Amino acid sequence: MAGISILWMASLRIPALESISERRIDQSTKIYDRTGEVLLYDMAKDVRQERIAIEDISPYAINATIAIEDKDFYSHNGFQLSSFLRAVIVNVTTLSFSQGGSTITQQVVKNSILTKDKTPTRKIKELILALKLEKVLTKNEILSLYLNELPYGGTIYGIEEASQNFFHKKASDITLAESAYLAAIPQAPTYYSPYGQHTDKLENRKNLVLKEMLSNEFINQEEYDKALSEKVEFKPRSTGNIKAPHFVFFVMDYLANKYGEDVVQNSGFKIVTTLDYSIQQEAEDIAFKYGSINKEKFNADNNAMVVIDPKTGDILAMVGSRNYFDQDTDGNFNAAIGHRQPGSTFKPFVYSALFNKGFTDKTILFDTATQFSPACAPDYLISDDKCYAPVNYDYVFRGPMTVRNALAQSINIPAVKALYLAGLNNSIKLAESMGIESLTELNQYGLSLVLGGGSVSLLDMTSAYSVFANDGVRNHYNPLLWIEDSQGNIIDKYNPFPTRVLPAQTSRMISNILSDNEARTPAYGPNSALYIADRDVAVKTGTSNDYRDAWIIGYSPNIVVSAWVGNNDNSPMEKKVAGLIVSPMWRELMDKILPNLPYESFIPPEPNEDNLKPVLNGVWQTSSGIHSILYWVDKNNPNGPIPNNPSANDAQFNNWEYGVRQWVNLNGYNNVYINTSSTTTNAF
Repeated sequence: MAGISILWMASLRIPALESISERRIDQSTKIYDRTGEVLLYDMAKDVRQERIAIEDISPYAINATIAIEDKDFYSHNGFQLSSFLRAVIVNVTTLSFSQGGSTITQQVVKNSILTKDKTPTRKIKELILALKLEKVLTKNEILSLYLNELPYGGTIYGIEEASQNFFHKKASDITLAESAYLAAIPQAPTYYSPYGQHTDKLENRKNLVLKEMLSNEFINQEEYDKALSEKVEFKPRSTGNIKAPHFVFFVMDYLANKYGEDVVQNSGFKIVTTLDYSIQQEAEDIAFKYGSINKEKFNADNNAMVVIDPKTGDILAMVGSRNYFDQDTDGNFNAAIGHRQPGSTFKPFVYSALFNKGFTDKTILFDTATQFSPACAPDYLISDDKCYAPVNYDYVFRGPMTVRNALAQSINIPAVKALYLAGLNNSIKLAESMGIESLTELNQYGLSLVLGGGSVSLLDMTSAYSVFANDGVRNHYNPLLWIEDSQGNIIDKYNPFPTRVLPAQTSRMISNILSDNEARTPAYGPNSALYIADRDVAVKTGTSNDYRDAWIIGYSPNIVVSAWVGNNDNSPMEKKVAGLIVSPMWRELMDKILPNLPYESFIPPEPNEDNLKPVLNGVWQTSSGIHSILYWVDKNNPNGPIPNNPSANDAQFNNWEYGVRQWVNLNGYNNVYINTSSTTTNAF
């Protein structure tokens, strides 16, 4: 066996240098729409690679690569056991996976000589050929091969092509900071893409490269400090022949996370996605059309749209900007997956938690000027660092309101009271179960959460609203239908895993309220863009604080459509509510989609029980006087006994009662509108 092994090792040959220098293009991964016929992206069709001599590469780039990949490159003979073991230990103990176990020579063999087979002998071949390659090529020749072969994501290979694409510079002219970025990206080109979702992780790895360069004396402290502070600008991504680019790059990132970078780059797979290209085209056209309109009318540079099938979770369309190829508006950025404040579009989750506790749509909540901080005086109706007294979008207080009218008209004060009654943690946990995955810092949120105080993505919000559309059952959003290997065999297929996360009655109540045109008419008018006469459509708008974000999410039982308008730099728009800014583009897309779908109606909720407390059944004037709801119910047991001593047992009681008394004193029992000049919170 030893003799056979020696003969086998001796039989392994290094190919001619000419064949090594001609990069072997693997079978290309291709991404299709849901029909499997519309090609969205061929990853090898526009492969760009320009070879240059080692002398034409910045010394910074060379040293950055050696520092992060193989700091002993010039001293080993192709393999270094200590480096391999050290990388394993660091990766396992830190879980950062920042260290590579292979030498640069081994990586040249792996990328340029060996096939992508996964046989047990492959690693042995890699090691033997690395040792042999070191005997026939100089270190600089090996390094030149390596730097000219590196993948940088998509169709970009080699450091010269990367320099030109990312910085519009030759590889000989890039700075130390730029060199550190180029050394950081190839470990996981999709994950570390400067245009992707993990730019913070790219920044960390770039800093790690600089740290390794400093510790290995490739640079001095002054150079290190200067590079850390340097602001590097990545030029807009050049995509070549691509359709639905925001969605395609989202899919590539999804694949890389699920299957690994090698699958994305070299699998030769046919990826059949969930995208409905006809809907995608309509969404892109509408986003482009309203881009200039919203810029002119509302000082809003960007927008985004998402369409999901609630019955499966399939993403049917994703538009991340008004125009992906518009450099002036940072079109590469995918605003559909960026995190922004959702304004009042978060309210339905809070009211859902409220209904889950036993409150009803007829529950009375007083819309009165209220100080919500128990540490502040009831008559101190100002918001500051310690006190919280929000007002409504129109500076009007309406007195007693049913939950139905308060949600349908998007009134802020009752919503804040609803969050207190429902419970902050209950509301966040419910939202998380429905698909909102970014509200992780529980200690940072207060009662302002219901007005959009947390940051969420349009994709997550659309997915969460699909639970309402699907009668309380969640299907996680999904971008893939199936994957075929190069022989046409299906190797992976998506199977929906529906999970009930919301009681059907709660879901039906929310949909019933959000589709109640009569209930929302006082705020929106009877014939707003939200009202679609011949369809059951529920819809909610939201405007974040200081008018930085305008949202709308609407749905029928078989489709969910959302849109966002704002500026990528988070600068404010004109002071207009979302109903004016974002609803026209949403309505136009809805009008394109709905005629092609079968008519479906929402299942109506069950009627409320007759034996409820008056305040839970729409009654606010009783023989016991007019009081806030805290006088009548224990928030943790609304159908239980009336509280004995609420002023002592509920920290909010006195402040809520003060607001009700002031309203009664000013207006008697009449529902009179009152103007106020208190601090604003815009959430309509």
